[in-house]
Amino acid sequence: MVFPLYDDNTDRLTTPFVNYAFLALNIFVFVVLQRLGSDTGFTYAFSTVPQEIMTGTDVVTSPRVVEYAGQQVQIPGLGETPLSVYLTLFTSMFMHGGIAHLLGNMLFLWIFGDNVEDRLGHVRYIIFYLLCGLVASLAHVFTTAAFAGEQNDMLVPSLGASGAISGVLGGYLLMHHSRRVTVILFRFLTDVPAWVAIGIWFAFQLISGLGVLGQGSQQGGVAYAAHIGGFIAGLVLIKFFDRGHGGRAAAPGY
Repeated sequence: MVFPLYDDNTDRLTTPFVNYAFLALNIFVFVVLQRLGSDTGFTYAFSTVPQEIMTGTDVVTSPRVVEYAGQQVQIPGLGETPLSVYLTLFTSMFMHGGIAHLLGNMLFLWIFGDNVEDRLGHVRYIIFYLLCGLVASLAHVFTTAAFAGEQNDMLVPSLGASGAISGVLGGYLLMHHSRRVTVILFRFLTDVPAWVAIGIWFAFQLISGLGVLGQGSQQGGVAYAAHIGGFIAGLVLIKFFDRGHGGRAAAPGY
């Protein structure tokens, strides 16, 4: 597995205000609104629930006990969503399931998001980020609906910025494929081109995602379909959003 630390920012021309705002918003939601993950009522009310998206109907359930890793674990029930269930496709991308989940996502966003914003401009970056997150959430919903092993899988909420950030990685890969990224790779500190760092990451997502689908459900709490869907969305959408620095068209043939 590859663990990125930082990339080359010597050619960055603008201050990534939007990326900083996304970082701050994710941290604020987790720390204040989710109360470091302890407010399950808020978390379960604003997460994306596949069955709600497929039916357009809010689902409220009671807590239930499930078997996990040989132990009985109580899962909180789904709370009432005080807005359209379709808006959870957006609210869920600013929430996280734990500190490790948050820090991992924010690290990737911190390293790769600023260069994408610098290239797209602030406004286009906002739209690009949100669209990638939306496509990622829908990819998870439809994959769950198609491969769910049992009806309860449709009631498992999903959340996190991973899908949107996967889209950022896809855009970064096409625009900055040769940029040097310092990573920890197989316990060694080294510099690699972005296509190597991101390529290894995507290969892991693809292999893991196929393994999960082979079992018939989104097990383990990781929505690999969202990661893959967001990444592909980034690869496709960046072609429409990339206009080069300062809104100028990219060089012919880029």
